[in-house]
Amino acid sequence: MAKRTVAFGLVGSTLDAGRAGKRWKRWRPTVALAMQPDLPLDRLELVHQPHSAALAGQLVDDIASVAPDTEVRLHEVPFEDAWDLEEVYGALHALSRDYPFDTSREEYFVHITTGTHVAQICLFLLTEARYFPGRLVQTSPPPRESDDTRGTHRVIDLDLSRYDELARRFAQEARQGQDYLKQGIATQNADFNALVDRIERVAVASREPILFTGPTGAGKSRLAERVYQLKRRRGQLDGPFVAVNCATLRGDMAMGALFGHTKGAFTGAASARPGLLRAADRGVLFLDEIGELGVDEQAMLLRALELKRFFPVGSDAEVQSDFALFAGTNRDLREAVRAGEFREDLLARIDLWTFELPGLADRPEDLEPNLDFELDRAAERLGRRASINREARKRFLAFGRTAPWPANFRDLEAAVLRMATLAPGGRIDTDAVREEIGRLERQWSGAPSRRRGGDRVVAALGAEAADALDRFDRVQLDDVLAVCAEARSISEAGRVLFAASRARKSSTNDADRLRKYLARFGLRFDELTSSRE
Repeated sequence: MAKRTVAFGLVGSTLDAGRAGKRWKRWRPTVALAMQPDLPLDRLELVHQPHSAALAGQLVDDIASVAPDTEVRLHEVPFEDAWDLEEVYGALHALSRDYPFDTSREEYFVHITTGTHVAQICLFLLTEARYFPGRLVQTSPPPRESDDTRGTHRVIDLDLSRYDELARRFAQEARQGQDYLKQGIATQNADFNALVDRIERVAVASREPILFTGPTGAGKSRLAERVYQLKRRRGQLDGPFVAVNCATLRGDMAMGALFGHTKGAFTGAASARPGLLRAADRGVLFLDEIGELGVDEQAMLLRALELKRFFPVGSDAEVQSDFALFAGTNRDLREAVRAGEFREDLLARIDLWTFELPGLADRPEDLEPNLDFELDRAAERLGRRASINREARKRFLAFGRTAPWPANFRDLEAAVLRMATLAPGGRIDTDAVREEIGRLERQWSGAPSRRRGGDRVVAALGAEAADALDRFDRVQLDDVLAVCAEARSISEAGRVLFAASRARKSSTNDADRLRKYLARFGLRFDELTSSRE
């Protein structure tokens, strides 16, 4: 069953009255719309202002004479000033909200030839947002010398998903935004890439606060600044990026640093200070480690976020700042709320868009592209490039993919910078990597040992064989090697490794089980422990 064709249109007080000059005298857009042979209308929903009621009635009669099968329904809307954007949009939005659309049985068009430019813009926006679930149609007059009173029409579909080339361009722009946020690093971790995709979409569509969580060194500050730069490139911001670590803000100085203060507002306030919130006007204020902010400062920040106004310390006059807020923390803010250390209402305000960044140890597949990125950064800092040979790269990656990286990318950055600085002839070799691995293991000796010791597997199997292991097998083998390194015999090592089985009396020969396990990797217990003698 064919759908019925329905069009919405505005009464044009000038063009529909036929008073716009010789060329337009006989051509009236609304009447012409009903005469289009390729767009037969079943119904025309005609919108008019109160003062155009007589003209609207005349149009009903004229359409009936040229298109008797077209039903015309009149809608009087309350706006008085057709050039008042707020008034016109509100009236047309109300019409679209209350209208009983039935897209399963009817096909809708929105005529944008008549009405003021403001009214046409409002119809465009409402159609683009699918309040009017249809396509735009524009009518045009016939040639000057023609006696035709119909003219022509053109349909414009705003559903961008129908346009393959536009879809490709938007997808490409989104990818460029994601690459920008990742600083061009070809990351492979699926969860991290999905996270960046969500951040990119939020960055270009929202001005609400963004909260970055995750462990120290996961890149919260760097990503926050990249999001700011992306928004600035898209023309959403023209102010500065103002960053502060809240752990450095204490006492009266904290309030004054954030909100500004007058001269003499407190001891040490020798001169007036505008404050960070005002400095971030039309830009971004990034509060790193926001969980360290004092409760009083949290209360003032919440008010400033909601009103974009606040009182500098010691002042009776409010000031304004239209800033966007980004925040970062490695704390559990909900736990801080339960402990009375963080305001629940502030958390609710900044928790609309929360993105948890994973640590480097949770992204082992991204170690190699980040290694190359840090080598490039080291070259910029040193003024010379250091390369890493193939065997050294394998050795470092084999170690790094199971390492704990407690300070995350800060540890990686420091490690690469040290190797690049000390590289003889600008070439990082296996000796340099071995030295750096030893340094990191000593440095991390008090850190959580979830991934420490990856070099034991490399030492036992070699870098290439170790790198070929699945992560599951590698972690298991690393623990077995650690037990073997401490045991005086294979039987003692077996008793430690299979204690639960022995307690259930399901293990009869622990040493033989361990011997067979090591043989899977071409290893023997006596060879592993010979270096201790």
